Amino acid sequence: MTAATINPEEAAFFGLLAADWWNPRGTSAMLHRITPVRAGHIRSLALAHFGLDAKSRRPLAGLSALDIGCGAGLMAEPLARMGAATTAIDAAPENIDAARAHAQAGGLAIDYRCIPVEDLAATGVQHDLITCLEVVEHVVGRDQFFAAIAQLLKPGGLAVFSTPNRTPASWAVVIAGAEHIARTIPKGAHDWNRFFTPAELAEALTHASLTPGEPAGLSWRPGKGFHIGSDTSVNYFLAATK
Repeated sequence: MTAATINPEEAAFFGLLAADWWNPRGTSAMLHRITPVRAGHIRSLALAHFGLDAKSRRPLAGLSALDIGCGAGLMAEPLARMGAATTAIDAAPENIDAARAHAQAGGLAIDYRCIPVEDLAATGVQHDLITCLEVVEHVVGRDQFFAAIAQLLKPGGLAVFSTPNRTPASWAVVIAGAEHIARTIPKGAHDWNRFFTPAELAEALTHASLTPGEPAGLSWRPGKGFHIGSDTSVNYFLAATK
């Protein structure tokens, strides 16, 4: 697929991983480890923003959600299980095929589409909640990408981003550690020079007429594992409203 926001080489790289995406010990092992933390943080943000019932088994019922850069569905499935009417898009058709098959096997109704974000925005559809996790560092045409997300978000909606920070710590952990030593992330998956600092991401969102909040760090420490906190040096979340 070619589009203003998609790097075809990046899409092809991740498409080759599709068959192994749901293997918790495979090439997406790190994503499997952080997905529960991600899902819990997004749930907390949505509960607070929309005033939802924290005791509900399906707290996002009544909301429409869009997961951008969904891969094979590791975040789209939790959104659907939490009750959101979920659409998920990805640039690699192989990922969409794997995502559809896994959702069907689990009895989940998720609208998976292989479509560029700007083409989806052009349809006029809008969503209450948008998630875009470990994606912004891979896109080209960044201004168009964030403008399209702003179009896709309903007024009063919530968009949640996560991405690696561009720091010496992130290079050591993500590139040297996870890609080259531990191999919990596919080698070559990231270009450290394309990482956003929190200030840069906030500026890009503001330029797209979204209002960013304060970043929250995703980090790991012995005895606690992956958790949300104040340390944004390696990876962080940034939520924005419209």
